[in-house]
Amino acid sequence: MEIAIMVEGQNGLTWPRWQKIAAAVEELGFVGLYRADHFTNADPPDKDSLECWTSLTWLADHTKRLEFGPLVSPLSFRHPALLARMALSVDDLSGGRLTLGLGAGWQEREHHLFGLDLLTVNERFVRFKEGLEVVTRLLKSNVPVTFDGKYYHLREALLLPRPARPGGPAILIGGNGEKRTLPLAARYADEWNAVFLAPADFARLSTRLDRLFIEQGREPKSVRRSMMTGLRFGRTEAELEKQLARGSHPAEELRKRGLIVGAGKEILKQLEELEQAGLQRIMLQWLDLDDLEGLEALAKVVV
Repeated sequence: MEIAIMVEGQNGLTWPRWQKIAAAVEELGFVGLYRADHFTNADPPDKDSLECWTSLTWLADHTKRLEFGPLVSPLSFRHPALLARMALSVDDLSGGRLTLGLGAGWQEREHHLFGLDLLTVNERFVRFKEGLEVVTRLLKSNVPVTFDGKYYHLREALLLPRPARPGGPAILIGGNGEKRTLPLAARYADEWNAVFLAPADFARLSTRLDRLFIEQGREPKSVRRSMMTGLRFGRTEAELEKQLARGSHPAEELRKRGLIVGAGKEILKQLEELEQAGLQRIMLQWLDLDDLEGLEALAKVVV
């Protein structure tokens, strides 16, 4: 199983922090670096929030091997045509290392603060499906695209230059929802990204996704299975206990919620259980953006 790092860009990310984290993640041997695409946190206080796609463009040009992308860019405030155009360019700049993570949007507070239209859940997913159709057609079609939906309209639209990578960057759809998200992943995704799942729950949803792929006439093994989840890691038991003391949940409860929790090599057992459940890549949420020594200690254990 491949190990990547994920940061919450709205949780204090600045250019100096991003540049240091990117250099460290690449040098330490992690397979990738991913970040959230938000204006703010769901609850105050607001913190620095480096704009997502600007930071990914920099990353494409200042790293050599890291795979990267947004987890995920919401179509509630990213127009799909513009997003496809940006993603095509950033992927080409990186030599084909971008994964285009897409979502319907969920965080009410940022939409309220900045006058963005989140919509009801049902309408949000109607818009999301239309957006996925727009993105995939623009990236994959070598002829002009016409599309008429409720939210998006294309008239003989063609993105030029065409992607250097045939079909453009891989499309990732994130989420655990069985009624809406998994069927969309089965139709449009090159990668399904689960969120905060214990091994048994991940295996169950992955099996459900296999059946949906077969119904779509797709080969289940052709789609990567990844997961973004929380991490509580300490070099020693004392360091781990200090981390856990900041929260309100004991270690075992966090593990049941899908977080990776442990001191030193204790976390390897949890990672192995996820690998046995079929997980191919895990994005570990690194919350302390200044703790590069802790990141190095993690790499010594898992990379």
